[in-house]
Amino acid sequence: MTKTLVLPKLYAILDVTCFAPQLRKTNSITEFARDLAEGGVTLLQYRNKDGNTLEMLAHAREIKRVLEGKVKLIMNDRADICVAADYDGVHLGQDDLPADAGRMVVGGQRIIGISTHNPQQVKDADATSADYIAIGPVYPTTGKKNPDVVVGIEGVRKARALTKKRVVAIGGITRQNAKAVIEAGADSVAVISDLLSAPKKAAEEFLRILE
Repeated sequence: MTKTLVLPKLYAILDVTCFAPQLRKTNSITEFARDLAEGGVTLLQYRNKDGNTLEMLAHAREIKRVLEGKVKLIMNDRADICVAADYDGVHLGQDDLPADAGRMVVGGQRIIGISTHNPQQVKDADATSADYIAIGPVYPTTGKKNPDVVVGIEGVRKARALTKKRVVAIGGITRQNAKAVIEAGADSVAVISDLLSAPKKAAEEFLRILE
């Protein structure tokens, strides 16, 4: 990828584990993705911590088909599925492939992001071929079973000072606090929970707030 990566201020995450069990079907997932796109989302991460490989690949491919190239798509954790589903990039956690190994899988043209949770991890990520660095959780979050220590707004400021790469803030970000996170230096805010109840309307409101 290039250092001129431009990220939208809203980085939407479609986390299948946040859906009620009866809604973890392909049609419900793709409808949610379509609603986000209609609300103005232009970058979407597909995340499924509990799914098996075949399920994730099926979901990923159907999301891509439904969105028809209108939204950049990022695969969470799985560089192999990123390639198989022809996604635009992969987001890697601290326990996933290192960024440079992920780059060998997805190639030079796809986006790679890395999750970080403290200044040392930000420094380490800055030294890799990753295109963006996610920092968080900024606020307490229910998006992970075992969340990392909250870094707060100050953690976003520190991350911004440590890298020239794009910074994505994640964790407990809502319409009420998103603007403060951007003002602290994040290029983009990653949102899961505050998009769930009314995705199209919530996306529109986030984009209005972040203009």
